[in-house]
Amino acid sequence: MPASPRPVALITGSTRGIGLGIARRLASDGYDIGLNGVRPEADAQEAIREITSQGAAVAYARGDVSSAADRTSMLEAVRSRFGRLDVLINNAGITSPGRKDILNEADEESFDRVMGVNLKGPFFLTQAAARWMVEQRQADQGFQGCIINVSSVSAEFVSTNRGDYCLSKAATRMATWLWATRMAEFGIPVYEIQPGVIRSDMTSGVTEKYDRLIAGGLTLDRRWGEPDDVGRAVAALVRGDIPYATGQVLKIDGGMTIRTL
Repeated sequence: MPASPRPVALITGSTRGIGLGIARRLASDGYDIGLNGVRPEADAQEAIREITSQGAAVAYARGDVSSAADRTSMLEAVRSRFGRLDVLINNAGITSPGRKDILNEADEESFDRVMGVNLKGPFFLTQAAARWMVEQRQADQGFQGCIINVSSVSAEFVSTNRGDYCLSKAATRMATWLWATRMAEFGIPVYEIQPGVIRSDMTSGVTEKYDRLIAGGLTLDRRWGEPDDVGRAVAALVRGDIPYATGQVLKIDGGMTIRTL
């Protein structure tokens, strides 16, 4: 089938939370969307309807990013529906199962699961998507690709009950540098977004804790971050509003990482 005339973005973990916030913004900017989640498509209809209501076509690319077979099927879903891929947003992630203390409770099974979803999966999905983008660039020098990793301020903040999560996000920093360096010859920028405390499914269980911390000055902006805050930042990078900046990290954290005396 001929390629879609509209640019296409694949956003992992995009049926809820931060990923859905990103999908909303890119859809409003004229992108068709590859929505991804691990749930059956029937259970993702609310997100699909929301994005299509903005005029975007949607391909539901179901899959677990930690699975090589699922990564292949996700890209095939986008290829068969749209015939092109302009933007990859590596957003899917999980926190530490059970939030286990690294000295007395952390186990290899949980470690492997977190690393599979948060680090290995995005790395190899980027590899496959980047190869496709290079093909498109070589066929059309006007092709404008973009890759964005969504990590976390936990790349810099220690949580001893979420050691595997912190490690996976710190390693994402190097993955961003690696891919920015490798893709530079093709003119395809690679960026990283580091969200702070964002209202989402992942933080729903610690709402009272962060309500107190934010009120006490954890962030300079005394509010929770919202998925749309991240979506707007991603959209700016995808549009090229921040040029000459490949490999850079954009912190969407309300000033949380600013050190004060």
